[in-house]
Formats: sequence, structure tokens, C-alpha cells
Amino acid sequence: MTSTPNSPAPSTSLGVDEARQAILRRLTPITGRERVAVHNALDRVLATDVIAPCNVPANDNSAMDGYAVRAMDLAATGATSLTIAGTAYAGQPWHGTLDAGAAIRIMTGAAIPAGADSVVVQEVTTSDGARVTIPEGQRAGQNIRRAGEDLAQGASALRAGKRCGPAELGLIASLGIAEVAVYRRLRVAFFSTGDELASIGQPLAAGQVYDSNRYTLKGALTRLGCELLDMGVVRDRPADLEAALRNASENADVIVTSGGVSVGDADFVRELVSRLGEVAFWKLDIKPGRPMAFGRIGDAWLFGLPGNPVAVLVAYYQFVQDALRTLAGVGPLAAPLIYRVTCTDAIARKPGRREFVRGRLEMTADGMRVRVAGAQGAGILRSMSEANCFIVLAESCAGVRAGDTVSVQPFDGLI
Repeated sequence: MTSTPNSPAPSTSLGVDEARQAILRRLTPITGRERVAVHNALDRVLATDVIAPCNVPANDNSAMDGYAVRAMDLAATGATSLTIAGTAYAGQPWHGTLDAGAAIRIMTGAAIPAGADSVVVQEVTTSDGARVTIPEGQRAGQNIRRAGEDLAQGASALRAGKRCGPAELGLIASLGIAEVAVYRRLRVAFFSTGDELASIGQPLAAGQVYDSNRYTLKGALTRLGCELLDMGVVRDRPADLEAALRNASENADVIVTSGGVSVGDADFVRELVSRLGEVAFWKLDIKPGRPMAFGRIGDAWLFGLPGNPVAVLVAYYQFVQDALRTLAGVGPLAAPLIYRVTCTDAIARKPGRREFVRGRLEMTADGMRVRVAGAQGAGILRSMSEANCFIVLAESCAGVRAGDTVSVQPFDGLI
């Protein structure tokens, strides 16, 4: 992993697009690779192209149940009667060469017999078991899947950087390939910071709240297939935080923290990262989630996310997820899918920062509509759960009236 010079000054407040670019231009994929069996390759990222060692399909074969014939035997006008010389099944070809005036009963996927050049679907034919009658209007070459039509031998079946889903596993298996080269899993260490945090199962002391951020982060990181190092809750003591950061930087490719990056008296993460490594930036023109640190300690990239639960998720999905995808070798998502739809609610706001409002996108009799999904406090996870999109308000937006058209970023494909 290498860094790029001329990174923004740590004190600079960056816009959303500028921050995304500042992150992504510094990152290169991890270099570690391993070979895994195809049945263990789900969600793994290919490190090399998968090259077809054979044609797919291997032979010319029938695309339909019907009769394999020679086109030259078919009359230009009127029906043609042919002798049925045998039957070809998928995996059980008919051996021999088709003679003039004959047809072979053929099933879908069966190899085309030598001498045949067309398949007539059985639905348009009539047969008494010994002969078949074929109507006029057939075309030479019809209903045949050619050898190599899907993939030709030597062609690239899948490119490096492709994440293997069910279809990719099937495609690799169809080539007879048992193992593939993949990038090793990205190692991500994560922890929450704060004296106010209690772990699940412990009684809450006065002023405490249960730590939810580690669970939302663990869920999001698990979906990316990362190898996770859950470091729990780290108290607001510089020595403890420094030890945690050093430990994480020595054992992970990426460190993700929540809390401790603002300007409060107990917010130590940014200061410690500056001393142990570098901070590229720590303040964004975004709501929620303005304090977010990005930098590195040693060979580990660091994302210091805000402490408020919704701000953690907004920052993760707008910045961290694409960074992790890039490091994992699969690359960032395509440009965010944005819809322009009518908003049924008024939204009061001041211009200045790009705001991600939790929304509910619904199909109505009048078309797609979006409404605000509950209370919008940065600590209210319930409205995040009820939402299925972000209503994205530009920096210049001074408020939304009911009936205005707004930009909407659906969660589907993002989360």
C-alpha cells in the first residue's frame, strides 16, 4: 500500500466528493493471494483472470427438443417426410453420419450428429415413430448452440477483481476448474471508544449507554467478507487508546474506530493518530458525521468515525465501504445510484453541508414518492432501520417543501 503526496491539510474541512477522491486516490489493493477450492470461493475476489481451458459448450448441441436434419433435404415449399434413424440424448450422442433423407430425434443439450446442420423443434412436426414430417419455412443452422458460443478456449471467462457470486462459481465449475487464485481477505480491526459505553450483558451505570456501533460495524464489515479483529471498547485514556492503535496497526490492514475524533476534552483519537502516523483530514462538510478522521499508522489505513450511531453508518457507507472494496481488489461501487423523486414531507435545514436524511422510498398510484423516515437525530438508529434510502440534500439546499423533487440514494445495492 502506497500513499500519494499532496494530501489535504489535516485542518481542512472537505466536501463529500473531495473527501472520497482524497481517500480512493491513495489506495491500492493488498498484494497477498491464495488459492481456494471453487466451493469455498463465494464472495472472494479473483486475483487473476480465469481463462477458459476448453470451449463452452464443448460441442455443437441442440438448443431444443426436436429433430436434427440436413437443411438440403428440406423442400423449399410444402412438407418434407424423413426417416427417423436414431435418437441423441444429452451425454449420449448418436454415433454415425446422418444420411440423405434421414433425421435424428434429438434432445436439448445433445451433440449435433455428424452431417446434420439444423434442428427442427418437435412442436411443429408430426411423427408416427418411423418417419417425421417437417413443415416448410425452416432455416439452415437454426436451434443449434455452437461450440465455444458461451466461451471460446483461451478466452478470459472472468477478470481479476471480480467478486465471486453464485453465477461466477457456476461458470468456473462449467470450465472444469477446481481452484482459483483470490486475494487474501482484508484484515480489519475495529473498536469503539468512550467511558460512557457499556457492553451487552452488563448493567448500565449512571450516564452510560450500550455500545451499538461495534455491532453495526461488524455487520457491515462481515458483508464485505473481511477478516475481523473485534477489539471491543477502549476507554477514553490516551495510554489505552495508544496501545489499541499500535496493536491494530501491527495486525490489520485497516483500523476502523468510532468516537473520539471530535474536539472534546476526551477526544484523543485524532491527536494520537497524528503522533503515531498521519492524519490526511478529520473534518467534513457532511451531516451527520462531520468529524471523521482518515489517515494511517504504519501500513494500516485508519478511519476514525464519529460516535453517534447514525453518523457511523452514514460515514461508513459514503466513504469506508468503497475504500475497503478498493483495498480488497474489487474496486469501488459504480457511481451512486441517485433517483429524482417527489418528497411528501417538508425538511427544514440550513445550507452549508451535504445532508443524508433517512427516507422511505415507496411506489404510489402517482409514482415513486419519498418521505422522511422518523426522527433524524444522529443517535436514533430506529429511523435508520425503518428507512430504505437516503434523501441527499446538496450543500446549497436551504430546505425542502412538501412536493419538491429531491435526490434519493436507495439502500439496495449500497447496504
